[in-house]
Amino acid sequence: RIYLLATLCVTSNSFATSPNILFIAIDDLNDWVGYLGGHPQAETPNIDRLISKGVGFSKAYTVAPLCNPSRVALLTGLYPSTSGVYGNRDNFRKNLPNEITLLQHFRANGYLTMGGGKIFHGNNRPNDSLSWDHYFISKGHTKKSGRDPNLPKVSTGSGWFNWGPLNVEDDQMQDVKVVEWAKSELKKSHKKPFFLACGFYRPHLPWYVPKKYFEKYPLDKIVLPDTKINDRNDLPELGKRFARERYSASWGTDLNEGIQDHDLVLKLDQWKKGVQAYLASISFVDNYIGELLEELQNSEYADNTIVILWGDHGWHLGEKQHWRKQALWEDTTHVPFIVSYPRKIKKNKICEAPVSFIDIYPTLVDLAGISKKENLDGESLLELLQNPSMKWVRPVLSTYGKGNHAVRYENWRYIQYKDGSSELYNHQDDPNEWYNLSENADYKGVIERLKKTIPISEK
Repeated sequence: RIYLLATLCVTSNSFATSPNILFIAIDDLNDWVGYLGGHPQAETPNIDRLISKGVGFSKAYTVAPLCNPSRVALLTGLYPSTSGVYGNRDNFRKNLPNEITLLQHFRANGYLTMGGGKIFHGNNRPNDSLSWDHYFISKGHTKKSGRDPNLPKVSTGSGWFNWGPLNVEDDQMQDVKVVEWAKSELKKSHKKPFFLACGFYRPHLPWYVPKKYFEKYPLDKIVLPDTKINDRNDLPELGKRFARERYSASWGTDLNEGIQDHDLVLKLDQWKKGVQAYLASISFVDNYIGELLEELQNSEYADNTIVILWGDHGWHLGEKQHWRKQALWEDTTHVPFIVSYPRKIKKNKICEAPVSFIDIYPTLVDLAGISKKENLDGESLLELLQNPSMKWVRPVLSTYGKGNHAVRYENWRYIQYKDGSSELYNHQDDPNEWYNLSENADYKGVIERLKKTIPISEK
């Protein structure tokens, strides 16, 4: 309350020129997006079209390959090593009771903050009442009627590890209800600039979407991800564990007993069906992103709205014989990230510089021209958005559990685990991360340079 009163010095005259924010979050969307080329069959024309009005980042990375720490880092501007939020069960308000979230900061600067769907972790829940003026709650069709009958009933705590087409109309889906709500807000005349957050739940598991989206990808034409037999052989023990373990909500719990995800998929001949379902879910989301962007274009806010689109972390579909997120490789950390604001940044550009979601908070503050927020771990990307081809020398840090970190810089990915073991990949020669170079003495200098990004102390 004190923060809100102390910083509410924005005049009504400035509201007329303050840009609105359309904040689009997509759960579990990896780089299977047209402009990123993560899968040859991925079709995302609406996501890709947004780049025509802004900048698409080809090397954007999550702060953490897990929903809660990823979103907390983005929305507080603090690394897990600063906040102490490493897992899905961590409540950031207990760790950081007085921290000012991105939404709070915009509220304090005269913005109306509205959200719907999944923004903070917790599907379709606000999770932080201090951040929102209004939050739309919707329930939609995600029932088990779409479950492939050949899959066992596997409950993992992160949703059913299942997929299949639904015989329902689109308007019964929760994501569609959230988009319709967001569209209704764009039709209104708001007295204050708004921060409108629209969170998509798909392509999070279970991959249940209407049948027509599955039909876009005939099963006999599905292309499986590139994989290498025995890809895990050169990994340290913690890397092998991350590749094979099932979902664990409690960090450090050993859940390696029983059949693992990839073995289950192979045993039941479900690999192509899983890929088909993931692609179908992406197409479903892309369709409704198109509807949302079209509504914005037809609204009174078309010329004065910053649009930011992001996927919270990556996802494996068999690469390294791994499924899900919860690891520190390229497939679990590489994500789509697009920013559009023609008034202030370049249009129709692809930026090749590695960037982190830790920088979204200060970037939006700079783009909107509101007061700075001190003590953030990230730095603004505004200069890069205005000159996407400029040299950018900041390595990207990703964290999964205390003591486990990955650094992405130039052509390199370096992973260091809490037991001191490591992995090193040269993306110029090895884009699939098949060959771990960390034991090769020729790369000692590279490792020493990349290790400087890893935090010395952690909360």
